[in-house]
Amino acid sequence: MSLDPTTTTFLYELLNTPSPTGFEVRGQRVWAKRCREFADSVESDAYGNAWATVRGSEPDAPRVMIEAHADEIGFIVKYIADDGFLRVDRIGGSDWANARGRRLTVFGDQGEVLGIIGNTAIHIRDRKDGEKAPEVHELFVDIGASSAAEVAEMGIRVGHPAVYADGAVPFGKNRIVGRALDNRIGGFIISEVIRRLAESESRPAATCLALNAVQEEIGGHGATMAAYHLKPDLCLVLDVTHATDSPDIKHQQHGKVTLGGGPSITHGTANHPVMVQRLIEIAGERGIPLQHEASSRHTGTDTDSIFTVRGGIPCALISLPLRYMHSIVEMADFEDVENVIRLMTAFVQSVKSGDRFAVEI
Repeated sequence: MSLDPTTTTFLYELLNTPSPTGFEVRGQRVWAKRCREFADSVESDAYGNAWATVRGSEPDAPRVMIEAHADEIGFIVKYIADDGFLRVDRIGGSDWANARGRRLTVFGDQGEVLGIIGNTAIHIRDRKDGEKAPEVHELFVDIGASSAAEVAEMGIRVGHPAVYADGAVPFGKNRIVGRALDNRIGGFIISEVIRRLAESESRPAATCLALNAVQEEIGGHGATMAAYHLKPDLCLVLDVTHATDSPDIKHQQHGKVTLGGGPSITHGTANHPVMVQRLIEIAGERGIPLQHEASSRHTGTDTDSIFTVRGGIPCALISLPLRYMHSIVEMADFEDVENVIRLMTAFVQSVKSGDRFAVEI
């Protein structure tokens, strides 16, 4: 995938702008500013969901929503001790097992404060009965304060969020590594789909709404709000999925998805079979490699929050393969990114007046 300098700058700015669940506004402003360059309109709602619209040429064509989520996992200050150390809780599915010794950025009333999740040296830890990773309530954060009063002087109180301080960087020949690729790289992808639709020689028949939703990591709440408000006729949901091609992952338990192997589409549960079939056909026509996953009870994504809204919204989940999810070294392949953009763009372009996405009985 070849990116021009402006697009590259936007990608890394979006990935490196902190947006923990419930505090997504900074990242949403970056995303909205970019989309205003080519979308017909960019709007938002009370909780910070943002969507960009490219109007279609056929008023009777189904309204297509493409959706990703804007929030990332993190931590939140839960308690401030008299000696100035902070105790934290998780925001979303933060993996506390690899938290010790990491740098945090805490977002206080006076701006950003650097913190360190303490790591007692191996020499003086009690390891006689073996050692397990500490529970999240056992983690402590050092922000360089010696008392609770000093913490307050630095502008930090209970309820302030924090994320790991690590940013995204290019990696290897054609890959990227960083925190929060889940799922702000999805926000990048849907902005690219909108840009290509807007800049194509002919407008798509269908109006396309690109939704960057909040609060996915704690239950998909933003997607529910926005889907109810926007009333799309169908929706492509984009999220990441586990690339299971690194060592010691059991494929019989977790399935097989390869980094660089192309977009993954999910079968079952919330995924509408007519939409899934069209994605398969489009991929075949365009030479886009596809991988396949099964959903036995739920997808664990915003698809679950959208497909039951109102009378039911036909949905399909497209996933970007990702190694090392919910860590500071999440890894994606730019060839997969490009193929997801191509697949989603072609799907929107395929929707015409008279198309019905319904199961015939």
